[in-house]
Amino acid sequence: MSIPGLAPRGGLGGIVAVWVAAAVIAVVIGFVAPPDWRAAWMPVGLAGCIVLAFVVQFAYGHAEGFLRRVAASALGAMAVMGLIGLGLGVASMFSA
Repeated sequence: MSIPGLAPRGGLGGIVAVWVAAAVIAVVIGFVAPPDWRAAWMPVGLAGCIVLAFVVQFAYGHAEGFLRRVAASALGAMAVMGLIGLGLGVASMFSA
């Protein structure tokens, strides 16, 4: 009698972890970077989130759905950073 394989873990935790990292990176950029440089640092932060998405999904160790999970991580990170960047831009307009 053979032992059945374990069911693969859900990939949602890794996806949400990248989104949370994107939010943290965007907030740190908002506090640390000067207002004139915030827009220049946001793509750098997004690139870090994309690298993090690949690392998290490689560590997951399951090939099925890899591209879907990486795409969901990257697009979600872009949306999160875009919303926080929009908030930072609106706040900088009114803090002159």
